[in-house]
Amino acid sequence: METVTLKLRGMSCASCANSIEDAIRTVPGVSESNVNFGIEQATVTYDPRKTDLDTIQDAVSEAGYSAFSLQEQTMVTGEDDAEKSMRAAESRQLKRKVIVGGALSALIVVGAMSAMLNLPLIRGLDNPWIQLVLATPVLFWCGGDFFKNAWKALKRRAASMDTLVAIGTGSAYFYSIFATVFPRFFTTQGLTPEVYYEASSVIITLILLGRLFENRAKGQTSDAIRKLIGLQARDARIIRNGRELEVPIQDVQIGDVVVVRPGEKIPVDGEVVDGSSTLDESMVTGESMPVKKQAGDEVIGATINKTGSFKFRATRVGKDTLLAQIVQLVQQAQGSKAPIQRLADRVTGWFVPVVIGVAIATFVIWFLALGNLTLALITTVGVLIIACPCALGLATPTSIMVGTGKGAENGILIKGADSLELAHQIQTIVLDKTGTLTQGKPTVTDFLTVNGTANQSELKLLRLAASVERNSEHPLAEAVVRYAQSQEVALGDVQNFEAVAGSGVEGTMSNQVVQIGTQRWMEELRIDSQALREQKSQLEASGKTAVWIAVDGKLEGLMGIADALKPSSVQAVRSLKKLGLDVIMLTGDNQQTADAIAREVGISRVIAEVRPDQKVAQIAALQKEGKIVAMVGDGINDAPALAQAQVGIAIGTGTDVAIAASDITLISGDLQSIVTAIQLSRATMRNIRQNLFFAFIYNIVGIPIAAGILFPFFGWLLSPMIAGGAMALSSISVVTNALRLRNFQPKTLT
Repeated sequence: METVTLKLRGMSCASCANSIEDAIRTVPGVSESNVNFGIEQATVTYDPRKTDLDTIQDAVSEAGYSAFSLQEQTMVTGEDDAEKSMRAAESRQLKRKVIVGGALSALIVVGAMSAMLNLPLIRGLDNPWIQLVLATPVLFWCGGDFFKNAWKALKRRAASMDTLVAIGTGSAYFYSIFATVFPRFFTTQGLTPEVYYEASSVIITLILLGRLFENRAKGQTSDAIRKLIGLQARDARIIRNGRELEVPIQDVQIGDVVVVRPGEKIPVDGEVVDGSSTLDESMVTGESMPVKKQAGDEVIGATINKTGSFKFRATRVGKDTLLAQIVQLVQQAQGSKAPIQRLADRVTGWFVPVVIGVAIATFVIWFLALGNLTLALITTVGVLIIACPCALGLATPTSIMVGTGKGAENGILIKGADSLELAHQIQTIVLDKTGTLTQGKPTVTDFLTVNGTANQSELKLLRLAASVERNSEHPLAEAVVRYAQSQEVALGDVQNFEAVAGSGVEGTMSNQVVQIGTQRWMEELRIDSQALREQKSQLEASGKTAVWIAVDGKLEGLMGIADALKPSSVQAVRSLKKLGLDVIMLTGDNQQTADAIAREVGISRVIAEVRPDQKVAQIAALQKEGKIVAMVGDGINDAPALAQAQVGIAIGTGTDVAIAASDITLISGDLQSIVTAIQLSRATMRNIRQNLFFAFIYNIVGIPIAAGILFPFFGWLLSPMIAGGAMALSSISVVTNALRLRNFQPKTLT
């Protein structure tokens, strides 16, 4: 399966988005189609053996719209030049139409007022023929797209907001022409031949003005993407063939040595090879404290060098850099749909046909009840104009766009709208220990052998153990290797290496079988550990992890390994409890050590001595209790549990597999970001509910009022011009409310 993002043209409301989705889904081989009205994009997943991009684009064209494939995001321009130019041209054209429509409509309104109030403001403007001349370009040049799109929709037996606007303004306009050309028809029946040129022209102008404001507001919802792209450096200083050259960052290749001076941005991702410095990584990780870097440390493109000069070797360039991947993930999330949006999608699917039906019923009822053609026309036009499916279509995606962008600013990558929505429902949060609650860089504090004090045999045992552990990715294995290196022990080659999930590792070196792991594994291997059982209990009582070493089936040593807690762990656990969450620690470590760590961070429920495959079962058991469960982890062994949980949260400093299996990634590894992510989810969902309420209540209240429901009681009718203004403001209010999320700040819970 392949996934492609298409930029769409010609959409006017959420009904259009539904039509495009349906058209794409009819293409054989398409498995998923999501159209985001807010950013005018479609995300399509399809089988390339059954269809291709041209066929999908043809389906969109047949539906009356246009689609073109977005070029792969580059870290140089940030967006496709053609797309940028097209958007600017559309904005200029819309602005011209608003200015022309506003000027001509103002003249028509002045003429209408002079006739109503008998004020000779400008002689001749009250003449219906003059008003006809002024109104015609407003309708068919300024508002031409409404009529074109309505005609296209009619040909494919569909309807959209353009249909409502075209019918409403067209009815008022052509009724006015009839009254202008055949005034005697009205006078012979005792009626006044009234015209409504001002209503049709002002409505068109107000709707165009609303779209102009709406487009500008929607543009602000993508500020996060633009800010992220703006973080990048434009040039890089590299060393090639012994010469220092300054090149654009798109010319940097993997393996190039890059020179960075104080105050400069890091151009691409890499590894320090010479020198040291401190870097400000806040723009990418959300972590405010500068991070010290020296030879062997990784650096992230777009971060800022604070103090020293250094050289690093480029390891990831172009679309593979962390910043490019962040941009891609944010775009993916912004283009996705939240489950809550399904309600709005269902409503907009039948919204326009129902409104047309209500408008027809309104006309018939008033005309039959009172025989007043003018009253029937005004109420019908009002119903058609005030109805707005746009507000419903924008209610969810605009909030999602701002929310996911705000998450990226805080070092939180949210993969999809469904993850953002589900996060606010979390009831139980399960935390891995190593690398999540702890720093994930454990150190060997104790090394005990069966034979006693340090001697050559002890160094030989350390060499065997570290040589085997060097083949493992586990943090405890890294601790053993670092300890051996600190003792200047030379490591050797290992054969037949095998990692036994949740138990330990084994391998053969110098014809000796070395096994390193848990006491449970030693018991399964029937290796007697009685000689060091008392020392093991002492290590675990102090919160250290005990690692057994056996050679050729015989116990030879024991290591005590301690992993310091992250500075944020205690406060994060306290904050999670303040949010009303049940916090659980899940670890493969032994019960005694796990309990010691749990007491330190304030966790009362601990599930210990759990193998990776058992972690999934533990998460599933919690889910069977009816809980919405989030799992937080960083290692390969956490990936299945992350996938099993309703919300998987990966520590960004962990493995790629864990990050790939998760729904939310914390780039900095700071556990306080979990609290921020949940608070952001709650704020976003609150904002979406507000938007949906505004959109629904606006239509529920506005349409009956426009239909004249108040006329029998108060003798008051809603002017079609006010209806047009209200319709324009409805979409603007929804987008503006969504933009309030840009002011989101995480609360400190103490």
